[in-house]
Amino acid sequence: MCALHIRAQNNKTPLYSLQQQFVNLKFGMFIHFNIPTYANQDWPDPDMSPALFNPVKLNCDQWAKAAKSAHMTYGCLTTKHHSGFCIWDTKTTDYNVMNSPLKKDVVREFVNAFRKNGLKVMLYFSILDTHHRLRPNNITQQDVDYVKAQLTELLTNYGPIEALIIDGWDAPWSRISYDQIPFEEIYRLVKSLQPNCLLMDLNSAKYPSNALFYSDIKSYEQNAGQNVSKETNKLPALSCYPLQDNWFWKTSFPTSNVKDPEKLVNENLIPLNKAYCNFILNVAPNTDGLIDDNALAALKKIGELWKNDNINQPLPAQVAPIISPNLAKWKFAEGSWSNDMNIMDFGNDDDFGTSWSSNPQVKHPWYEVDLGREQAFNTVVITEGGQPVINKYHIEYFTNNQWKPLFTGDDKNRIKIHRFDRVWGSKIKISIDDFSDNPSIAEFGVYNERRCPKS
Repeated sequence: MCALHIRAQNNKTPLYSLQQQFVNLKFGMFIHFNIPTYANQDWPDPDMSPALFNPVKLNCDQWAKAAKSAHMTYGCLTTKHHSGFCIWDTKTTDYNVMNSPLKKDVVREFVNAFRKNGLKVMLYFSILDTHHRLRPNNITQQDVDYVKAQLTELLTNYGPIEALIIDGWDAPWSRISYDQIPFEEIYRLVKSLQPNCLLMDLNSAKYPSNALFYSDIKSYEQNAGQNVSKETNKLPALSCYPLQDNWFWKTSFPTSNVKDPEKLVNENLIPLNKAYCNFILNVAPNTDGLIDDNALAALKKIGELWKNDNINQPLPAQVAPIISPNLAKWKFAEGSWSNDMNIMDFGNDDDFGTSWSSNPQVKHPWYEVDLGREQAFNTVVITEGGQPVINKYHIEYFTNNQWKPLFTGDDKNRIKIHRFDRVWGSKIKISIDDFSDNPSIAEFGVYNERRCPKS
């Protein structure tokens, strides 16, 4: 039995229950407060001096009371943003708050104040770190160990953390892949340190809204044009949005307009909660470490307009998220006849916006991925290219110079997740036996999940 499973027997809440609890929290405060606060822009010089970080009136109790005035239930603080400055007493780098004029652990101040006010705490952490040169195509094992050491500090020294919100991972603007800093290793580290801590990645645009890929919670950043469907969403979700125009404080904030509290309540908070989606509103403290008066007034107004009725939406049954590397990604693929712009290479290119499509004249479509050598795997995920049209199919795998049946499926969802006992093979093939329209596959995923043995 694996160590993680041993610990989980007594301490771990089932993932579905944690997801339901997260949805039930409904409304929280995102707090972007870090060295960009002093740069008047969200992405500052990555070598900006710690001497500039000097919130002389830092008051996390004010933040917490402001959150309570809006009937928020938790707060989430940016422990490290993309420029790599750490606002906790870390032993991993000198680029941290203890070498600033403040010389005080802001994460400690935050968690103490929010818990004192009856609020739960979450932490934000950026994988992209431009100060320490954690950038795409420049990741070493030392960098991976560095990330693990920082997360270990955050999840060891500050008590129970409800969720860890990670940013700058597998995003088009950061380009640090889940392979360069291995997602599954980080995920399992988090769960080993705090089994009940949800891990969510803020990259939503790449993955379809029908299943959880590399996240316990599906996230949507409204400022980036990512919007959860209030009519069809069935996943536990998070929607984030800033009260002002930017995430970090700007010199214009004290006198500029904040978003309309009535619209935030009626067009965001209420309908999102009905769609299994937690709403997190960003409020940026100023250079003194205080929330400005106009933001305080907006939060108070929200609290007058919205009261938590404690009526919770029962979350639909969930399938465990995909967290392992895709063995089929970019491997050589074959398939039945397709048009020139939809050839087999598009079915495993790690891009859900492209697809392999069978030519309409093909009566028995098939698609195959060659792993290059015999490998172990225990999960296959088929993502159709559009509305689901595949009704029945069977999967085979090639081993010892012969094809062997793996399973037969009739899952009519767009994303078809199949988990099974581990097998070894060099090729995997889907044959489509019944379909209502021209079949297409956006991504054919093959995974070797590290599962604990059953007790």
